[in-house]
Amino acid sequence: MIIHVVKPGETLFSIANMYGVSPWSISSRNKLVSEALVPGQTLVVLKPELLTTVRPGDTLYSIAQSNGMNVNKLIRMNPWLTRNSSLTPGQQLALSYGAALRPLVVTGYAYPFANMQLLSETLPYISCLMPFTYGFNSDGTLVYLDDDALLNAARVNDVRPFMHLSTLTQEGNFDSALAVSLFQSPAMQRTLLDNVVGTILSKGYDGLDIDFEYIPGQLAPSYAAFVRAARQRLAPYDKRVISALAPKISGEQRGLLYEGHSYADLGAVSDAVLLMTYEWGYTYGPPMAIAPINKVRQVVSYALTQIPAQKMLLGIPNYGYDWPLPFIEGRTRAQSISNERAVELARIHGVSILYDDEAQSPHFQYTDTDGSRHEVWFEDARSISAKFDLIDEFSLLGAGYWNLMRPFAQNWLVLGSRYDVVNLR
Repeated sequence: MIIHVVKPGETLFSIANMYGVSPWSISSRNKLVSEALVPGQTLVVLKPELLTTVRPGDTLYSIAQSNGMNVNKLIRMNPWLTRNSSLTPGQQLALSYGAALRPLVVTGYAYPFANMQLLSETLPYISCLMPFTYGFNSDGTLVYLDDDALLNAARVNDVRPFMHLSTLTQEGNFDSALAVSLFQSPAMQRTLLDNVVGTILSKGYDGLDIDFEYIPGQLAPSYAAFVRAARQRLAPYDKRVISALAPKISGEQRGLLYEGHSYADLGAVSDAVLLMTYEWGYTYGPPMAIAPINKVRQVVSYALTQIPAQKMLLGIPNYGYDWPLPFIEGRTRAQSISNERAVELARIHGVSILYDDEAQSPHFQYTDTDGSRHEVWFEDARSISAKFDLIDEFSLLGAGYWNLMRPFAQNWLVLGSRYDVVNLR
């Protein structure tokens, strides 16, 4: 796998010639919308080391089976394929890109209104799909989630679905008061866990992902006790429990977002934890990297003092932000965009993409048609590779994506060339 950074004057054809591949292979795999390239843009170039030729009667399943892999791995090796792809005798499929693939657990969130075509292209790279989100009421009953389409997509693609439980309200805010009420009422906890277990069993979920945010610090033990109770209730059914953790850099970190999450306690009572290592750059904050690697490293370094590496999933953002300038605190609101849209904006407005070496993140500024200035920070193949390097450096369990709703072809190319996606055990 090669990550090529486009230089001024380079074309798709000159880059393809440089690496001895076809322009089509670069364009199709990177899902380019134009042959016009942007200086500073990344392109992922894959050169297969081992190929197989399709014979009459071959199917994705038969080829995968005869080569000691599952269908999803075969699709990851050949990202233009889907489970519905028709094979043609004489067609060549990649079986390896040379590097030994490290096992990696990969989780990802999706809303019920997800684009199913995009999801079908993404799920071969995912271990656990989390439909977002089940809430609950003050009596312990669950807030309904229309998750049938997501669950069916997970089953079709041999992906394990995990029920996502949160204190998120219909207005999109985390309800601290609801969490306090839950922790103070054993009856409410029993009712909620009864409903959670019943839903998991009836809908065929493989586990539970718990995401309670903005918990008062004095209730940190109560939160951990609730997660422990959930794990105990699900253990007889061989179901796993994941906890989502705010990105802390010390045990003394102040703030409602952090104080209710005890890394040591939640790590001990969970099968895995997701470090939500994103949102340094956020909607109402000043322009900056969403997940700067120097900040992410600080979180991981602290987490490793409290939680085994084999339980840790590194949070990865699948989005960027476009900020109008100048930034005015309390007034400026950034627009969330896809990483692919960010590159398109740079191309449309004729600006080069820059790269912050400290944050390991791409960015640029542009002037729109109304004459207003903007600043964009996003993720590309380089920034994603930096996060994977961190995962490998500390032998973390895997990665968790927020979220799977936007296209990001390069990310999946990099992931598929480096890792063998495996289930959470």
